[in-house]
Amino acid sequence: MAMSILKLRNSPALRSAASIARIGVSSRAFSKLSEGTDITSAAPGVSLQKARSWDEGVSSKFSTTPLSDIFKGKKVVIFGLPGAYTGVCSQQHVPSYKSHMDKFKAKGIDSVICVSVNDPYTLNGWAEKIGAKDAIEFYGDFDGKFHKSLGLDKDLSAALLGPRSERWSAYVEDGKVKAVNVEEAPSDFKVTGAEVILGQI
Repeated sequence: MAMSILKLRNSPALRSAASIARIGVSSRAFSKLSEGTDITSAAPGVSLQKARSWDEGVSSKFSTTPLSDIFKGKKVVIFGLPGAYTGVCSQQHVPSYKSHMDKFKAKGIDSVICVSVNDPYTLNGWAEKIGAKDAIEFYGDFDGKFHKSLGLDKDLSAALLGPRSERWSAYVEDGKVKAVNVEEAPSDFKVTGAEVILGQI
C-alpha cells in the first residue's frame, strides 16, 4: 500500500497537476478585472445561466441572464472557483460565504454570487448538496466566455478539469469593480474568502 502511494505521488500526471496548480501571477498578467473596471463592458454580450434543474431549463426555454441584470444598480459580491464538487470549493470557499450571509446583508449587499465554468444543472445539484442554494446565487459560465473576457480563465487539463477559472472574488457596485482578489494558484484559499471581501466593502 505504501509503495502504491509513493508511486502515485511520484507519477508524472500528479507532478504535472501540482505544477499547474502552482502557476502564479504570470498567468494573470493580462487580466482585465481590476479596481474601476466596468464588469459588463469588460465582458460585452456575455450572459450567464442561473443554476436550475433540467425541467426548469426547459420551462424557461433555456434562458440566460445578461450581466446587466446581475449588476446594474446593485451591490454585489461575486466569487469564482474552479468547479462544482471539487475539494477546496466545496469544503472551504462556498461555506465561507454561506456562514457570513448576515454580515453581507448588514453591509447592504443585494446578492452574493458564485460563478463557475460548469453547466447550470451541475451547479444546481452541487448547490443543493452543500446546502447553499438558498443563501447564494449560483451561475454557470458554461462555455467559459465570462472568465475569458475578464482574463480569469485557467487551463486545468493536467488536473483532469479542462478549461476552468482562477479562484477569485470581487465587490461590485452598479457594475464597477471596487475590490478584486485572485489566488496565486486555484488550489489556494488565502485571499478570496468571505472574511477578506467583507473587510473591503
